[in-house]
Amino acid sequence: MIPLIDTSLEEYAIAHSRAPSPLLQELQAYTYEHCDNSQMVTGPLEAGFLRMLVQLIGARRVLEIGLFTGYSALAMAEVLPTGGALISCEINHEHSAIANSFFNRSPHGDKIRVVLGSALETLDGITGPFDLVFLDADKENYLQYYEKTLSMLRLGGLLVADNTLWSGRVLDPKRETDHALVAFNQHVQQDERVENVLLTVRDGMMLARKQANSS
Repeated sequence: MIPLIDTSLEEYAIAHSRAPSPLLQELQAYTYEHCDNSQMVTGPLEAGFLRMLVQLIGARRVLEIGLFTGYSALAMAEVLPTGGALISCEINHEHSAIANSFFNRSPHGDKIRVVLGSALETLDGITGPFDLVFLDADKENYLQYYEKTLSMLRLGGLLVADNTLWSGRVLDPKRETDHALVAFNQHVQQDERVENVLLTVRDGMMLARKQANSS
């Protein structure tokens, strides 16, 4: 992933944001040391933003598509209220095992349930409504995830999609993934069911709030 802003400026932002818990710091270090594609870990700045969103909208139920090693799930679970729940869909058994090993060490781990399998299939067995949906899985299926999960989102709920600037490649798409994200961003922009804003946080985050008049 090519940083969208100067690395030193992002480090400054991280240094001036609330530090993640020691367990999250350990999870990030473990991911970088032991996992392929370690750059996929959400990291402190974006996870801090997700935590803030969870608290601002008073979320009690969160749905995540794409667990990886569990950083974002654990970060959000830490600020969910007692009785809150986060369901994360993940296709990779190894990633799920790593994530669960950290969840088991957290006092907030019992708020998280991992559903293994292709999310396009497992979503059919998950019941809403949810207050917040976080998309961070295979980009080629973002449009399908969006349509499936938007119907599961409560009115006024928030959908957040990661990597929507794709290291700037959305400006000059060449590969299938590039074109998929361009199509996704355009679809959300034209969707009258939501109010949206595309942010330049990390690799781009699309926020879409489900409108009260949406079906």
